[in-house]
Amino acid sequence: MKHIKTYNKSTLPYHGRELIIEGPLDGHTLQKYTFDHGLVAFRRPDEQFEAIIEIADLEEGRIIICRDGINIVGYTTYLYPDPMERWSDGRLPYILELGAIEISQHYRALGIGTEMLKVAMMDDAMEDFIVITTEYYWHWDLKNSGLDVFQYKDIMQKMMGSCGMQVFSTNDPEITSHPANALMARIGKRINNEQIQAFDNLRFQNRFFF
Repeated sequence: MKHIKTYNKSTLPYHGRELIIEGPLDGHTLQKYTFDHGLVAFRRPDEQFEAIIEIADLEEGRIIICRDGINIVGYTTYLYPDPMERWSDGRLPYILELGAIEISQHYRALGIGTEMLKVAMMDDAMEDFIVITTEYYWHWDLKNSGLDVFQYKDIMQKMMGSCGMQVFSTNDPEITSHPANALMARIGKRINNEQIQAFDNLRFQNRFFF
């Protein structure tokens, strides 16, 4: 599958100026920007910045950012599923994973997450993919949000639903380990029945069946 990436952009008002939401961006463009020190959910900001630059230059990799001037204050990543997870079984080229979505603490509750998802889906090429996201409660910033795990779950599912993602059932052990965890997916308009069946087979596996 040839991975066409079409740049899109939108804005959000913020204290008399505009935040820019744009992408997908390549690594060279990302290096022109700074990376906010509040982006600490996964690793140190400088290390995470290096990681998203690498993802941006993967054939299938897509990085959507929100920036305040030249400072990146939010981002989402799209790439093939981790080889260690069941979603990579069969190496299906039409399954893409929303691997991370992060917004710096001082820029939350502005609708940035929803807008980044919408910008990602503006690209017609996304209609050729099943885009999945695995929502695990241990990745959520419950401490700073002041929300309990199920309140946070509702917010995440509402945000993901804004770009057409829906909850799909699965017997994946990590997801079924806690009721707040979930598998969500957006089925592109050009995905056929055979591809949907292959996705269904991934959702329900019994690796220890003899």
